[in-house]
Amino acid sequence: MCASTPPATGAPHYFNPPWSRIGASARIMPACGADPHIIYCVYWHAPPRLPHAPNECLTHLYRSIDIRLGRMDRVYRPGDKVVGTAVVIVRGSSLSHDGIALSADGSASLQLSAKSVGLFEAFYSTIKPQKLFGFNATLAPTGKLADGTHEFDFEFEVRGTEGEKLLESYHGVYINTQYVITVEVRRGMLAKNLKRSVEFIVEVPEPRQLKLQPMPFSIVPESLENVRKSALSRIPTFKITGVLDSVICSIQHPLSGEVIVEECSATIKSIELQLVRVETCSYADGMAREATEIQNIQIADGSVCQGWSIPIHMVFPRLFTCPTVLTRTFKVEFEVNLVILFSDGHLLTENFPLKLLRTA
Repeated sequence: MCASTPPATGAPHYFNPPWSRIGASARIMPACGADPHIIYCVYWHAPPRLPHAPNECLTHLYRSIDIRLGRMDRVYRPGDKVVGTAVVIVRGSSLSHDGIALSADGSASLQLSAKSVGLFEAFYSTIKPQKLFGFNATLAPTGKLADGTHEFDFEFEVRGTEGEKLLESYHGVYINTQYVITVEVRRGMLAKNLKRSVEFIVEVPEPRQLKLQPMPFSIVPESLENVRKSALSRIPTFKITGVLDSVICSIQHPLSGEVIVEECSATIKSIELQLVRVETCSYADGMAREATEIQNIQIADGSVCQGWSIPIHMVFPRLFTCPTVLTRTFKVEFEVNLVILFSDGHLLTENFPLKLLRTA
């Protein structure tokens, strides 16, 4: 009995699957003057030959754009120069284009709150963005980019447009101030343009010195406002005092202070500190004002010891806070709420308006 084996593999392929067995047969062959013997045949199916080189298969096209800035943190101040490189990667074949353009834009975009002005007014009202900064440049004229990596350097100064003051980068709910660099490879009518954008951060420090303004407080039942008459008889006896080190705050440093529970007849479940943004936009019919929460931190859990000082330490989050902004068309202000939650579900809230600044 004999059996055939698949031939050895030849030159390397992109895919080299094993040979597959597709059938077998056996038959008796009489031999002259000898006993008959069996011949056993196995049939093997050879895999199809695949191309050895990339140019034998379909060409794989790859194009991409990357924007690299000279500073890792992407933070700039007025008067700084933004230095960077636009990297265009072309693979597979050359790329014809109608020019490579760079634009850097900064603007404050406004949106009305449906809760403040109504859903219909918020949907149909359009508020033109306030342009703060603009720069345009041509990185390459019309031509062709060969297969490979191409780098185009650029540089521009961070300076407000004529008559406009730069505002800090800020990501809010209804107000956003952003500075964006965009590189675009224009490719004509029948091809899609290649585009890439990256945001850089602008900080605007104040030249004046920060003057601290401490804010002591005392919360007692007699100082409460907005209390239902039906709940007056159920108000526990309490006295909560403390101080905020300053309500005029440097955005680079945390908000600090202390809270002291002098006395309380009810069980305290939690003491929290809530940072709130207050965004105001002007529109045709007036001003739309909306307050939203930025962050909430717990500074005490459970029934705290009376007479002990509980420290306040809150870091202002980057991009979600900015120096207080007051302009003709919009305002961005900040507040902090001290929230005392009792075990029966009632809570006390003390509000403190803040003024944020960035010191040089």
